[in-house]
Amino acid sequence: MPKQDYETIIGLEVHCELSTKTKIFCGCPNEFGGEPNTHCCPICMAMPGTLPVLNEKVVEYAVKAGLATNCKISQKSKNDRKNYFYPDLPKAYQISQFDRPLCYDGYVNIETEDGEKKIRLERIHIEEDAGKLNHDDYGRGTFVDLNRAGVPLIECVSKPDLRSKEEVDSYLRKLKSIFEYIGISDCKMQEGSLRADVNVSVRKKGATELGTRTEMKNMNSFRSISRAIEYEANRQIEVLENGGEITQETLRWDDISGKTFSMRDKEEAQDYRYFPDPDLVAIQLSDEYIETIQKALPELPESRKKRYLEEYKLIPKAANFVTSSKYFSDMFEEAISICQNPKTASNLLMTEIARILNEREEEPEQIPFTGKELGELVQLIDKGTISSSIAKKVLEELFENPKVSPSKIIEEKGWVQISDEGAMKEVVKKILEANPQSIADFKAGKDRALGFLVGQAMKETKGKANPQLLNKLFMEELKK
Repeated sequence: MPKQDYETIIGLEVHCELSTKTKIFCGCPNEFGGEPNTHCCPICMAMPGTLPVLNEKVVEYAVKAGLATNCKISQKSKNDRKNYFYPDLPKAYQISQFDRPLCYDGYVNIETEDGEKKIRLERIHIEEDAGKLNHDDYGRGTFVDLNRAGVPLIECVSKPDLRSKEEVDSYLRKLKSIFEYIGISDCKMQEGSLRADVNVSVRKKGATELGTRTEMKNMNSFRSISRAIEYEANRQIEVLENGGEITQETLRWDDISGKTFSMRDKEEAQDYRYFPDPDLVAIQLSDEYIETIQKALPELPESRKKRYLEEYKLIPKAANFVTSSKYFSDMFEEAISICQNPKTASNLLMTEIARILNEREEEPEQIPFTGKELGELVQLIDKGTISSSIAKKVLEELFENPKVSPSKIIEEKGWVQISDEGAMKEVVKKILEANPQSIADFKAGKDRALGFLVGQAMKETKGKANPQLLNKLFMEELKK
């Protein structure tokens, strides 16, 4: 049976590190990096006699996330011990939430090829992160760094509503965008602030029962997640087609080989022996507390997108793209406050800046310059100082030298647009003399010939010619 006769079922457990000043159960700084074991204390290290105290800000941030994703909020919740041994988990249990999570029954809407689709959220709960193991390159052993132990997390568990790597990508980007907008996390995937456990199964189209799933842990790259889903779905189909059975297990994705490898059997809830943490009191939230957080929520992506469509008359594709990331959206707003040209600013974001980020395999938060520079660049295009083709080169330079302004780059590179009519007439005559066939094609009614001639002139001037002036001069000569 060919693979197109199978359906892929995907569910995600997304872990998001919260940007509180201190950790979830102690006063240690919640900061990325630092020398090993410098951001930890007896509580992080699970020393005998220490007691955790819940950080109230963690609860607030989790409730924010729940409200922004249309969840119901539990007014009575609790913390539980999730028991398992791992070398970077000092207590040999993790404080998490089991049967009474803070947030439940939510959803987010994503854009797909077939239109909008609702992805249901089963729950959002709070928990602590584990430490980190650093394996010595010289085989002297493994070192434990507990700086990350106790860093506050929310875990967002989706229903198995996703059906393709494209839907997963859209869903993850939507969640990332929401968390950035409400200010609960920096969502820097390269630092592990946002990562996902990906559950994949396959079944024959038309079947109603779910297949046996496998789980790929701690993935923190959109590209890797897409590749892993595609590989794992195809692997499972091949196993089933050859008469085999899928084993429920935890897998490791190897980005270099592009394959998954078995790590261990997948645990079930009973394997963790959950029970309420006796050292922490229950969490009780009043109606007033929840309502106060609801009223303080900032403008979310959907609302901002609607405003961009109405106020700035952006096309839906541009509005969707710009609001897909708070970094893009904030850069866009700063740019248009300077240049008052939302169409060009959004186009540069959607095309050139997105292209450069893709080539560098970077995320929007890694753009090294601000909306101020983008706004200045748009102004230079509008004034006719540079052409659109030169603007692309300026953006590439800004990624390499973000401390230099667009106008300074143009000045240093000699990229000022040529708008001298006399100089351009000479270029136009030279191009026409070299392309008699294009003249004949134009006179025969082939309009594309004009575009070709303008392109040749732009190439001749290394992109510095004013394209509007070129069009005018070519039309004048061709009509003679």
